[in-house]
Order: sequence, then C-alpha cells, then structure tokens
Amino acid sequence: MSNSTEHRKSQGKARASRRTTKKDQLIKLLGTKSGADIATLSEKLGWQQHTTRAAMSGLRKAGYSIVGTKPARGGLARYRIHSSPALVPNPVAQDHSNGA
Repeated sequence: MSNSTEHRKSQGKARASRRTTKKDQLIKLLGTKSGADIATLSEKLGWQQHTTRAAMSGLRKAGYSIVGTKPARGGLARYRIHSSPALVPNPVAQDHSNGA
C-alpha cells in the first residue's frame, strides 16, 4: 500500500513542477520585444490593473529591470523586461572561516 501512496506523491510533484504560475506568465508577457500595456496584461492574467502594477513592482524588487515607454502620439504606456536579476551567490555556501 505504501507504494501506491509514494507513486501518488511523485505524480503530484511532477505536476507541480510543470505548473506555470501567473508570475511566470507575467515575465513571459513582459519579456517580448514589444512588451505589453497594463490593460492587456491585466486582461490576459485575469487581474485588476492595480494588481498587475503591484506584481510588476514585485518583479522590480526581485531584481528585474522593467522599462516603460509611452508612445509619442499618446496611447497606453508599454512595459517590458530590460534585464533579469543577476545570479546572487549563496552566502551560506561561502567559506565562513574567520581565522578562529
């Protein structure tokens, strides 16, 4: 009986690893060359516009560089990811010898 339980657990982990989150979707939409405007992002993600702006702010805090451009003739500003966060070394993995 434990084999079937273990099998179900491993299937659940496999499904979870393939799951695309809203954050992943937002990154993909902002990662296009032309970017996207808030209204389009909100519609595609099923979020209200203030939630979309908050999620973009969260990406900025996570190290993404997001640039916005407003068309010269008016219209909605478009946002895109300019750069992704740099990999930060794991401080726990660093040598903590202090000569003691």
